[in-house]
Amino acid sequence: MHQQTKVTGVILAGGLARRMNGQDKGLIEFRGKPLIQYAIASIRPLAKQVFINANRNLDQYQHFGYPVITDQTNTFDGPLAGVLTALEKCQTEVLLVMPCDCPFIKSSHLEKLLTMKKNTDADITVAFDGKRMHPVFLALSADLSTSLKQFLAAGERKIDKWLVLHKIIEVDFSDTPDIFVNINTLEELQSLQQIKNE
Repeated sequence: MHQQTKVTGVILAGGLARRMNGQDKGLIEFRGKPLIQYAIASIRPLAKQVFINANRNLDQYQHFGYPVITDQTNTFDGPLAGVLTALEKCQTEVLLVMPCDCPFIKSSHLEKLLTMKKNTDADITVAFDGKRMHPVFLALSADLSTSLKQFLAAGERKIDKWLVLHKIIEVDFSDTPDIFVNINTLEELQSLQQIKNE
């Protein structure tokens, strides 16, 4: 795929997964593979470099063969903390962001975010399923790190609140809203294991 040279990817696996009995979400197996492997498979073809943002089990994440980056604080400040670390290490024009717990996302979905970013003057393109935004699926300009640093330094954490400070364009995924199914609880994991993969 043609966008590699200008894109860095980050997979967000830094949360506490409180609803998963504290298990590390990216390492939980879904259909025989850790969830993070689905994310790697979808983001790797699009990005020159891929980072995994994790704050626990760093040794296990390193086994996947990509640099593991941690939040700059140890207080689990949410997805924006991982995005900031990635922005500060990013050496390309665009950072592509995705979470570790959405196994149905494919490269072609992420590429829609990149294509819209490339073809418009948006600072950030974000996934939209026809009803709501999915703010952890982003393509953003790498020069937004100063803005994000100031936002977090002010004690803010909410990703939607930061996004609207910039020129954002929602990328329409209303024809495939089910791709955003993410796994938050062990019950969801079990019920999804049963569903036939389209």
